[in-house]
Amino acid sequence: MTDRRLALPTVVLSGLGLVAGAALGVLAWELATRGPVGNAAVPEPAKLVDPARYVGLWYEIGRYENRFERGCEAVTAEYRARDDGLIDVINRACGGSVDGPPKSAIGRARPMSGSGEAKLKVSFFGPFYIGDYWVLDHADDYTWSIVGEPSGRYLWLLAREPSPPQEVRETLFGRAGELGYDVSLIRTTQHAPAVRQRARGIRRSTSLPSRPRASRGSVRRT
Repeated sequence: MTDRRLALPTVVLSGLGLVAGAALGVLAWELATRGPVGNAAVPEPAKLVDPARYVGLWYEIGRYENRFERGCEAVTAEYRARDDGLIDVINRACGGSVDGPPKSAIGRARPMSGSGEAKLKVSFFGPFYIGDYWVLDHADDYTWSIVGEPSGRYLWLLAREPSPPQEVRETLFGRAGELGYDVSLIRTTQHAPAVRQRARGIRRSTSLPSRPRASRGSVRRT
């Protein structure tokens, strides 16, 4: 099931004719339903971003609640590089609970020139790249990321696994506070236990070295 409301971050539509009329309606709805400002002075991104390392699957650890994701759990965002320089964006979630009906939204992102790939314009509606996606900070090894936009009404805390170590959680929340965000507004995102266990198993299989095999001529001692 594809749901265009699950668009991260917010996208305000604009265009001509009927598209412009629809855009005004969406804009009015957006103004009426947007959340409080959690950061009155959003800073510039702290680091450059290497797109080749940023792409892939991210799990949402926390967010400022917004109308696109209201009530959603098990939220993920997947980014895929394209040959034309754009980035495919695939957002997935479950409505109401981790076992709720699945939802998804597919869009595109375009890096802004001069931003060190840390600022992108996103579109979930045709050719209009209006939504802002700022990677405000990220781990050097790309295990976590903090995403915001200029208004300070939207914030996402992301990690490479659904249940990251406590140290990563503390870093995400602590760094968000250092960037000027009101962390009391952050809503924690829930993920199903099976997903957490599966992600943990993948991490172990890719990080632990295989045990050496005994040679055929070796003698096993008891």
